[in-house]
Amino acid sequence: MKTTRIELLSPAKDCEVGMAAINHGADAVYIGGPDFGAREKASNNMEDIERLCRHAALFDAKVYVTLNTLLYDNELERARKMAYDCWNVGVDALIVQDMQLLQLDLPPIPLHASTQCDNLTVEKVQMLEQLGFSQVVLGRELSIKQIQEIREKTSVPLEFFIHGALCVSHSGQCYLSQYIGNRSANRGACAQPCRLPWDLLDANGKELFKNRHLLCLKDLNNSAHLEELIDAGITSFKIEGRMKDADYVKNVTAYYRQKLDAIFSRRHDLRQASLGHCSYSFEVNPEKSFNRGFTDFFIHGRQEGIDAPFTPKSMGEYIGVVRWCNPLRMEIETGKTLHNGDGLCFLNENNELQGLRADVVNGQTVSCNRPHGAQRGTKIYRNYDIEWQKQVDASNGNRKIDINLTLAETETGYELSAQHISQPELSILNSQFSIDKITANNPEKATENIRKKALQWGDTVFNPINLELQFAEPRLIPASVIGEMKRNLVEKMMSELIENHRNNRMHRVVSGKVSTTTIDPDAIPERLMTCHHCIRFANGMCSKETGQKATPLWIRNGSNVFRLEFDCRNCLMYVLSENN
Repeated sequence: MKTTRIELLSPAKDCEVGMAAINHGADAVYIGGPDFGAREKASNNMEDIERLCRHAALFDAKVYVTLNTLLYDNELERARKMAYDCWNVGVDALIVQDMQLLQLDLPPIPLHASTQCDNLTVEKVQMLEQLGFSQVVLGRELSIKQIQEIREKTSVPLEFFIHGALCVSHSGQCYLSQYIGNRSANRGACAQPCRLPWDLLDANGKELFKNRHLLCLKDLNNSAHLEELIDAGITSFKIEGRMKDADYVKNVTAYYRQKLDAIFSRRHDLRQASLGHCSYSFEVNPEKSFNRGFTDFFIHGRQEGIDAPFTPKSMGEYIGVVRWCNPLRMEIETGKTLHNGDGLCFLNENNELQGLRADVVNGQTVSCNRPHGAQRGTKIYRNYDIEWQKQVDASNGNRKIDINLTLAETETGYELSAQHISQPELSILNSQFSIDKITANNPEKATENIRKKALQWGDTVFNPINLELQFAEPRLIPASVIGEMKRNLVEKMMSELIENHRNNRMHRVVSGKVSTTTIDPDAIPERLMTCHHCIRFANGMCSKETGQKATPLWIRNGSNVFRLEFDCRNCLMYVLSENN
């Protein structure tokens, strides 16, 4: 039966986070290089990227480098050189936005079309496929039905975001930060004005809402729709978060690894895109990591409650309600175990986020060193679980590759051989040791000691499942000899895995020069944002529901005022510059 390889793609702000992602189940990671990575505070040198590539290759996992900003003409040569550097250190693909790169003399490294290319239509994906892209990152706004249509009419592998922060504007189509403060999202310098509080005004200047985070969305969580997305044609599942720390990446990667593995266990037409299996020493739970609440966005069409109007900060996991309280104490009705030092938060009666520290916990009773401000019935969230944090910080993922071992006699001593269970096509490697053979006086104990020592592989990436002994008669082998053969074998196997992955990287095939459109990085269009999220719909003012005309509205933050226009036929909202 033909099987489809499904890729779990995790973010990495640096090499250490990337290795943590691999160790916790990622099939691939994406990371910024020295320049042009769409996150100006998440750049990495080539030495670190090479180190990450070598670690990923042990598990046949991939490393993608982001080169997805719009480029000035005087930067093209530096970008071209960086592409060669990436290929030479073992990178598997570049994620790009600027089509000028296709005109350059690039190495045979595959190119992935960034979501910044605004990949929302069949026609756009068809064009990218014709241009030779090896993978296309679809826009987050698409529904299952729209993804299916794209899959039916194209053959290029499709990638889709499944978790993390959501931009309110179509990716690559947001110029608000550039307009306000000359910090371009398409140049990796977004100041995230969408997370700020705004006032909402009608055409007469009447204030409809004050100090609301009107453009702020909840975080994406499509964990309930993975199988639907697979059947719709997605083969790469992407976690957002290239500015996130290792604890976030470990937890969210492990969560989706478990979700996908559960699907694979009953779907023999699907398989993991890399090698190895993980075990975790902490509770895998995405609610314990940074989140603004969750939404599955437009996966099944427009729905209410996708925005986070009261705070752009993390609420964490809901734990219960206040049963009773005084200014310095509260009893929380909860099924969760609380700890001294936990961070708690809630929205007060004015929907303002308030935080507190659980200084002393006694069962469900929390004591604080200063007034907390909660009331009876207040919903309480935990955005910092101190004991869980310790466990996830200490986790190394324990990712292992299963092998079978054979320990046999040779003319001059012994030979320890290994074969990969999941990759039997790889060569059987061996490590030999010359030593005089000693017949065991106590065969049972000698054999037990040999097996015990030969099957202990400690913190290596290998997990021996079976050991076959091939002796003419029971032997006594010093533990040091077995240990030396194992060390040599580990080195050989690691080298083989790295070289095998590097030598089998996909090569991009280019048929002559291609014609592309150049985008001016400094150009700011009239439409500063194009949004599927609609403030009218989110606040009960949808023209399709009220029957009233969708007249323009205005949003205001300090001296910044912008007009909102609504395309109700296509369910789109536009944020326009002050001069329009």
